[in-house]
Amino acid sequence: MKRRTLSITAMFATATLLLTACGEADDKPGAGQDTENPSKLAEPSGAAAQDKPDGVDVSLPSDMNLVFDWEKPKDKNEAAAMEDAANYVRAIYQGVDKRTSEGAAVTAYSTGGGLSYAQTQIDVRVDGGWTATGIRRHYQATTRSAANGTSVEIAFCVDSSRFYGKEIKTGKVLKSEPSIADYDHFKIIMVRVPTGDGLWQASRVYVEAKAAKCQ
Repeated sequence: MKRRTLSITAMFATATLLLTACGEADDKPGAGQDTENPSKLAEPSGAAAQDKPDGVDVSLPSDMNLVFDWEKPKDKNEAAAMEDAANYVRAIYQGVDKRTSEGAAVTAYSTGGGLSYAQTQIDVRVDGGWTATGIRRHYQATTRSAANGTSVEIAFCVDSSRFYGKEIKTGKVLKSEPSIADYDHFKIIMVRVPTGDGLWQASRVYVEAKAAKCQ
């Protein structure tokens, strides 16, 4: 099946190869991973678009919809880490929209390998002349805390079958037929910021591309 050159999912695959080369990943799935097929895509929701969690703007344009279809954990640290993992993803796409990897949201919600990953994701789109449009769904989320309570692993699936690249100059949306390449499984290691009031940052990101368990 033909795919567009440098699609949204293809660019994530490129980042996956870079992360694998780092040799840091612990690819054991998070405890309690739900592998059931989602019954349907969540409807778009822009409720978080104007929020400023932690005083940081993570707003996105109306045509770039990130849906977080997951339940909040009962543990307060895991709940805070999960919310800031979502803010980290929003920060990346805000950077794509604003054409910079040096934005306040990116630096607020990431550090170390998480910062490098975010900047790579943004820069490859800026350099290629693309932005993104459509609906990107995040679901089947699980959490796993470190014994010392200072880090939390957030694992989740991503469906990008309705999320497309868009050429900046022409406005052309680069659509393609849905395939397994639209499904990825992420693990983000969130660490508590010692000086921040409940702020968590993405310190490492691991991506399993073409994740059949997310279909």
